[in-house]
Amino acid sequence: MYTSRPGIGSRILMAASGFVLFFLLAPLLVVIGVSFTSSNFLRFPPEGFSLQWYDAVINNTLYVDAFWLSIQIAGFGTILAMVLGVPASLVLVRKRFLGAGVISAIFLSPLILPTVVLGVAILQYASALGFARSFTALLVGHVVLIIPYVIRATLVSLADFDLASEEAAQDLGATTMQTLFLVTLPQIKPGVIAGGLLGFVISWINVEVSIFNSTSAMVTLPVRIFNQVQATVDPSMAAVSAVTIYFAVIAVFALDYFIGIEKAGMK
Repeated sequence: MYTSRPGIGSRILMAASGFVLFFLLAPLLVVIGVSFTSSNFLRFPPEGFSLQWYDAVINNTLYVDAFWLSIQIAGFGTILAMVLGVPASLVLVRKRFLGAGVISAIFLSPLILPTVVLGVAILQYASALGFARSFTALLVGHVVLIIPYVIRATLVSLADFDLASEEAAQDLGATTMQTLFLVTLPQIKPGVIAGGLLGFVISWINVEVSIFNSTSAMVTLPVRIFNQVQATVDPSMAAVSAVTIYFAVIAVFALDYFIGIEKAGMK
């Protein structure tokens, strides 16, 4: 069976794509490689193979506390963002009212605003209301950070949603809430989960919003890494940075395995 060979244009495109992929992955691979070094210095390629720096991170209460705080903030923030973002998406799609476009742009504005600006804004907002630099302020900041991803992914799922299924359910006697949970949400679930997972990753690796709303006793893992790098640099920095990479990669693979990137509305 004859198969045509790729043309020169396709080869150039493949080569360019490979170069871009390498350019994006190379720094991550260097960090992961250095995290397994047996030497006391950051050096690539690493010397020997050892898990001593991961052990040092696990036994360092500063990193462990920061790790659990990041899990709580990203987890609770994602849940709250989904609770708020999904109804907002439904209203934006179903209702036509004056200023709907402006409201939609406001919801999605954190996607284009610098995260430093968001961090400062949340700090000023929390200070005015009297809960600055607290767990609540940090959580609010991350909810604001995550909501646009939930709304964006949900809106994409709703674009292909068939309203006739809802009307059929209500004609058969289903209440509004029954229709929402038994008909609407199951159909847009891929988009909702995709937005939640992506928002979780964004929250997990965020520094800018967290650094303005944390204290010395309440520090997320990315901020802890940022602070420690300014004081000293050793392979333990690579180990804890590698941990954040592992979590982000696991979330992306989970999204692709259980839902599929294209089905998740991330086309």
